Parts: sequence; C-alpha cells; structure tokens
Amino acid sequence: MADKPVRMIELELEDVNQLFNSMDPSPFVAKDLDRDAEEFIVNWAQEYAPGEPVELRVHLAHWPEKNPGPLVAEAVHNFFAYRAKLNRLTFRRMMQQGRTSLVIGLLFLAGCLGISRILLARASGPGFGFVRESLTIAGWVAMWRPMQIFLHDWWPVRRKVRVYDKLSRMPVEVIPKSS
Repeated sequence: MADKPVRMIELELEDVNQLFNSMDPSPFVAKDLDRDAEEFIVNWAQEYAPGEPVELRVHLAHWPEKNPGPLVAEAVHNFFAYRAKLNRLTFRRMMQQGRTSLVIGLLFLAGCLGISRILLARASGPGFGFVRESLTIAGWVAMWRPMQIFLHDWWPVRRKVRVYDKLSRMPVEVIPKSS
C-alpha cells in the first residue's frame, strides 16, 4: 500500500512575526497565531480529505540570525493543540446542554400530552380540539433544541477538533524565501 501524498500548505511572509498575533503578550511558543494566518492554514487543511497528511511550509523573506524553524513548529503545534482542546470542551458542553434540554423537553412534552389526554379527553368542541392540538404541538416544539443538537450541531465541532488535532501534529518547515 502506497503512502498518501503529503499536502503542502505554504505561507510567504516578510518576517516570522507576521505569523503571530502582535497583541498577544505570551512567550513566543505560546503565542496565538495571527487570525488571517490561522484562517488560511485551517481553510487549506479542510480542503483536503481528513486522512490526508498535511505539512506547513513557511517562506521567510527576512531570515533572522537564529533558525526560527524549531520555535515556529512548537508554537504552531501548541496553538492548534490548544484550539483542539477548546473545541473538545465546546463539544462536551454542547452534549451536556443537549442532555439537559432533552430532559426538560421530554418532561414538558409528557406534561403537555398528559394535560391533553387527561384533562381534555372528554371535552368536545372546536375550542377544546384547538387547545389539545396546541398542547401537542407545544410539547413537540420543546424537543426541537435537543434534536437539533444531537442530529446536527455536533458534527461541525467534531470535524474542527479533527482538523486542529491534525494541524497540531503536522510537520512545520521554515525556509528562506528564494528570490
């Protein structure tokens, strides 16, 4: 079985500081990436299949005295590992909210259906039918949010965790920009 080709993400910068958020006072290896650089890297990584390996190559026009490669690689890995951790936390909170919403929704639905069946079962007439149907609809509407969370909302968060995990392990190469 042949190895999958490595997909290259390339950045051309004047200087290594362009890669990082200038407002972040953290030490170099803990700095946030510049928002545009992060978006560029993540968007390119999402273009490729989840299983395809990626590599970041940074071309620098102004090469510093000391090789910035190892520090840049560590900073990039730290940044994306932190983003993956934040998205895992977001996922856990979303699932917790989904479970809480589901319990509340089920209790509300049961209450609405119970009121509809018990109190309005023997009542007849268009007004009672309207109230009975309204309670049934209100109960099912209460289930909307938990179903949205469990059926749709969690997919993008998990996908982003996978992308950030991949980016936190990708090889990073810093080279002088060729003229």
